[in-house]
Amino acid sequence: MRKDEHMRAFQGQMSDNQPIRRNQAEKEKQLRDLKETIASMKSHTSPTLKESIQRRIRELEVELRTIAREKAAKAANPDAQSDRQRRPPRRNTIRSM
Repeated sequence: MRKDEHMRAFQGQMSDNQPIRRNQAEKEKQLRDLKETIASMKSHTSPTLKESIQRRIRELEVELRTIAREKAAKAANPDAQSDRQRRPPRRNTIRSM
């Protein structure tokens, strides 16, 4: 048995290099936390760290604005949404004849 056999990740494991999916509430919480973090940073904090946090804040703000626009569009035009969800009629089966 090789040394690394037990250490390998299997397909679908959370440690795979995949983005973590968050819902809107989790994104809002992460945005608040990052804003608090950036506000509490000392003046001698690494500029690259500050830039990376600010970049993530901007990304989250864009994502949340996009989510809000999509919700507003769905609320303003509910007919278009219901047309896409409608199933085609069922075929006649022996039981229904």
